[in-house]
Amino acid sequence: MSSSIRLIIDCPDQVGLVAAVSEFLAAHQVNILEASHHTDMQLCRFFMRHEIDANSLTVNIDTLKESFSSLAEQYDMNWSMMHSEQKRKVALLASHESHCLNDVLHRWHSGELHCDISCIIANHKSMQQYADWYQVPFHYVDFADKKEGFQQVESLLEHYHIDLAVLARFMQILPEDLCEKYAGRIMNIHHSFLPSFAGAKPYQQAYDRGVKLIGATCHYVTSDLDEGPIIEQEVMRISHSDSSQDMVRKGKRCEVNALANGIRYHLEDRVIICQHKTVVFA
Repeated sequence: MSSSIRLIIDCPDQVGLVAAVSEFLAAHQVNILEASHHTDMQLCRFFMRHEIDANSLTVNIDTLKESFSSLAEQYDMNWSMMHSEQKRKVALLASHESHCLNDVLHRWHSGELHCDISCIIANHKSMQQYADWYQVPFHYVDFADKKEGFQQVESLLEHYHIDLAVLARFMQILPEDLCEKYAGRIMNIHHSFLPSFAGAKPYQQAYDRGVKLIGATCHYVTSDLDEGPIIEQEVMRISHSDSSQDMVRKGKRCEVNALANGIRYHLEDRVIICQHKTVVFA
């Protein structure tokens, strides 16, 4: 992976934005590797992601940030500037289903996902075998008392200084205070093409409705169940001959792909949350 600096901008749409940012970067003699722009006409907001060659910098990133801050204030920007080599600390939360957990662990271990898997948290002890194989700290949490269980989860997230918590088929509803504390930093995979078939047993719901497409949705978690901003979705065509068990089997492919893409987009700073939606520079 080439070393780069990511500049992410979200601000009111206005004339001269792109030129101003381009002139700033040119003045600092940096080489732009990738540039993405989007304007939401309804919200009148502008979104930008620039990837800059870190080797072309003539100053360090802290100096560049300080210099850029005055321009950001002028245009009322929400912005961030981060080095691509900085790894996020990720926690994986799982239940008894292992396919999403294993897929994320494999992609991380093979270098596809640029992060640190700091720990695995699960309410089934059988998940420890995967943590042990990948040499990741494992923590079993009993949710017989849900309040106490989520207090343990929150303590673990704080202990490991987690940047992103991934619900890899965790199958537990997070309390509102935890959702708010980690807003934009908890990601879930739901086994349906949201907003269709939210909640429990979505494959059975899809079977009962006789749908011809099933899917999976990777989204950020909010206190509204399965209604958080959507990051990525995958679909698969099925037929009347598929049973609900067939849908479960086939749908797992959608789940692992949607989750992996969603995690990668987040880690590469390609996702900007705007109200109930996302802008994803994939």
